Amino acid sequence: MLYRLRPCRLRRLPLLLSKPFTSTSAALISDDTPPVTTETPISNPSDTIRDILHKLRKFGLNQFVTGGYFHGTFASKLDSDTVDQIIDKLSVESPESAVGFYSLLKSDYGFQPSTKCVFVVAHILAEMRRVWDLQDVIKEIVAQEGSGSAPFLCDLLDNSFRDWNSTFLVWDMVAFCYSRLEMVHDALVILAKMKILNLQPSIYTYNSMLQNLKHTDIIWNIYDEIKSRDISHSRYTNPIFIDGLCRQSMLHEAVRFWRETEGKETGVSIVSLNTLMSSFCRVGLVDVAKSFFSMMLKSGILPDIYSYNILISGLCMAGAIEEALNFADDMEKNGVDPDIVTYNTLIQGFNRLGLVGEVEKIIQKMMIKGLKPDNATYKVLACGYCQGGNLGEALNLLHKMTLQGIPPSIIPYTVVLDGLCKMGHFDKVIKLLDVVDEMEDLGLKPDSVFYSVIIQCLCKIGEVDRAIQLCSEMHSRRIFPSLVCHGAILSKLCNEGMLHEARMYFDALSECYLAFNVVLYNIMIDGCVKFGNNGAAVQLYMQLLEKGIKPTIITFNSLIHGFCRSGKLGVARKWFETIKVHGLVPNAVTYTTLMDGYCKDENTTAMLELFQEMMAENVDPTHITYTVLIKGLCNERRWQESFQVLANMYSKDLKPDQVTYNTIIQCLCRAKNLKGALWLHDEMIKENIQPSSVTYNILLNGLCLYSDLKVADNLMRFLQHQQISLSKVAYMTLIKAHCVKGDTSAAIIIFHCMLHKGYQVSIKDFSAIINRLCKRGFITEAKLFLCIMLYEGISPDKVLFEMLVQTFL
Repeated sequence: MLYRLRPCRLRRLPLLLSKPFTSTSAALISDDTPPVTTETPISNPSDTIRDILHKLRKFGLNQFVTGGYFHGTFASKLDSDTVDQIIDKLSVESPESAVGFYSLLKSDYGFQPSTKCVFVVAHILAEMRRVWDLQDVIKEIVAQEGSGSAPFLCDLLDNSFRDWNSTFLVWDMVAFCYSRLEMVHDALVILAKMKILNLQPSIYTYNSMLQNLKHTDIIWNIYDEIKSRDISHSRYTNPIFIDGLCRQSMLHEAVRFWRETEGKETGVSIVSLNTLMSSFCRVGLVDVAKSFFSMMLKSGILPDIYSYNILISGLCMAGAIEEALNFADDMEKNGVDPDIVTYNTLIQGFNRLGLVGEVEKIIQKMMIKGLKPDNATYKVLACGYCQGGNLGEALNLLHKMTLQGIPPSIIPYTVVLDGLCKMGHFDKVIKLLDVVDEMEDLGLKPDSVFYSVIIQCLCKIGEVDRAIQLCSEMHSRRIFPSLVCHGAILSKLCNEGMLHEARMYFDALSECYLAFNVVLYNIMIDGCVKFGNNGAAVQLYMQLLEKGIKPTIITFNSLIHGFCRSGKLGVARKWFETIKVHGLVPNAVTYTTLMDGYCKDENTTAMLELFQEMMAENVDPTHITYTVLIKGLCNERRWQESFQVLANMYSKDLKPDQVTYNTIIQCLCRAKNLKGALWLHDEMIKENIQPSSVTYNILLNGLCLYSDLKVADNLMRFLQHQQISLSKVAYMTLIKAHCVKGDTSAAIIIFHCMLHKGYQVSIKDFSAIINRLCKRGFITEAKLFLCIMLYEGISPDKVLFEMLVQTFL
C-alpha cells in the first residue's frame, strides 16, 4: 500500500455519500413529498441518536442532508459522546455512511470529534483501502495531539481497536504521519509498540524515518530493523541510507554499503548512483562523482536528467565551466533534453566567474529550446548585476520580471548585500538604503534578513545611530528587528566604550521582553569587563539568574577575563569553579584566559598546573593556548621547554602565528640572545609565516640595545630593499640609538626617510631626540634637530622649552 503524500493538494473527505442503507428505502419517498422543516424538541441524547439513525436508515445520507432532515435542532443537540455512539453504530451498519456523517459534521458544522471517533473512521477507511483519505484523517489528529502524544495514542489503539480489521494499517499510518510531521521520537514510540504487538510497519514508514534520522547514528538501527523483519526495500530505501551516511561525512562507508548491496548486482540503481554523485559533488570531490557516472555507463544504465544536472552543478561549483558545458552538450547527444535547472546551473557557474557576457548566450540558447527564464534564473542574473555594482540593471531586471508575471524576490539582494559587507564594500551596501522605496514599488518588500545585513554593515562602519534609526523604521514597516540586529548594535556601542548608551538600549529591550536572551546579556557583560567595570558585569550576571536565564560558557569566559585583567586571580578562579555548578564544561578559551592571567602574574607553576588539568579533561588546546604557555616559560628563561612546545604545536597540526614567534623572539632579545632571535626570524620565513612590523620592531630594538648598531642598520637597509614596510616605532628606535652614539648624520638620514614614508612627527618625537642629544653633550646636533622641528612648523612645548633654556643658558 502506497503511503506517500500526493504531489497535489490533499483531497477533502467526501461531504456526501449518495448510497443509502438499503436500495428500497429511498424509493419510499415520492418526488412530491415535502421536506421536513421542523422537528419536535429532543429530550435526551438517546432520542437524538435513535432519531438520526432512523432517518438515515429511511432516507440515506444524501436525502437526509439535502432534504433538510438534519438542521440546527439536531446539530445543537450533538456532543462528543453522542457523535461517538452514532459513528460507532454506523460503522457496523453502513461504514460509508459513518465516514460521510463524520465528514458532514467536521467540514460543514466545524464539529471537533473525539480522538476515539477519529480512529473509528480511520479503521473504516483502512478497511476500504482509501489510503489517501486515511492519511488525511491520521495526519490531522497527530498534528492536533502534538509532540509527546504517542503513548496516549498507543494506549487508545491497543485498548479499543486491537480486534478491528486492518488495525495494522492504522498503526502504520500513525507512525508514518508522526515521521512526516518530524515528531521523530513519537514515531519511534509507535514503532516500538508495533514490534511488541507483532505489527509490521511498511517500507514507506521506514523510508520516512530514515529520511528524518539521516543525520544521526540511529539510521543504522532503522536499517537493521528493516533487514531483520525481512521487509522488501523500495527504490528509495538504499539511496536515503546512502545519503544519510554521506551527510554524516561517512563517504567511505557509503561507498562500501553501496558495493555490498548494489554494486555487485546486475540491476544497479540509478537513484543510488545519483545520490553518491550528489554527495561527492557536495564536498567538492567532482572527480569521484565522474567515476560513478562512468560506472553508470559501463553498467548499461543510461544517465537521466538528474545525473547530468548533478555533475554539471558539481563542475560549476569547482569552476570547471568548460567541462560543464561539454556535459550539457553530451546529454543532448544522448537524447536527454536539458531543463530549466540545467541552464540555471550553467548561468550561476558563469556568474560566479564574472563572465556576464556568456550568461546572455546561455539565456538565448534556453529560449531557443522553448524554455522561459523563471524566478531562479532572474535571481541569479540579479545577483550578478549587484556583484558588479550595477544596481540600475538589477532593478531593471526585476522590473522586467514583474512585467512577465514572475514575482521578484528580495533574496538575491540579501545575498549580495551579505557578500559586499564581508568584502568590505560598505559604500555599495549603503547605496541600497537609498533605493528601498524603489524596490517596494517593484514589489520587492525588504524583510528582517535584508535589514539585518544593512544594520550589521552600519555598525561595522561606526554608523550606530543610523542603525538604531533603521530599527525604528523597521517597526514602522511592521518588520521586527531580529536578535542579530540588536546584538550588532549592542556590540558596537560596547566596543566603542559607550557603555551608558549600551545599557540604556539594553534596558529598553528589557521593557519589550527582548532581553530575555543570554546572547544579549553576554554582549553586555563582555562590554563591561573590557572597560574594567567588573561590578556592572556581575550585576548583569545576577540579573540574568533572577530572570531564570541559564548562563553559557561565554558568560563565564567574559567574567574570568575581566577579573584576570584587573589582577584579581583569586576571584577569577572562583568564577572558574562556578562553571561546573551550572552543569557547564570549561572550554579552551576558559583555560587559556585563566592561564594568561597566571602568566602575567608570573605564576608559571599555577599556569602549568592548569594546562595539565586542561589536558586531563580532554580539552584540546588552541594555538593561543600554546602561545600563552610559551610566554610563561620564556619569562623564566626556560628556552628548551618553550622550543619543545613550539615543536609540539607542529606535531598537532596547530600552526603557530606571528604572535607565537614574536613572543619567543622578544624574550630572546631581552635575554640578549640576539643570535637566537635572528635564527628564529629565519625559521618563521621557512615556515611561510611572514614576520610582522612588530617582529622587526622587537629585533631592531634588541639590536640597538644589546648589539652592534651596524647590524641594526644592515637589517634596516635589507628591509627597505625588500620593500617591507616598517612602523614609526622602528624608525624612532634607530634614530634614538644613533643619537645616543652621537652619529647625528645617520640619525638625520633615517629621520628624513621616515618623513618620506609619510609618518607624522610630533613634538613628543622631537623632544625624545633633542633630550638624548643634550644629555650626552651633543649641543650642535640638538640645535640641528631643533631647526628641523621649527621648519616642520612645530613649536616647543613647555617641557622642551625649559630643557632648552637650561641647556643653552
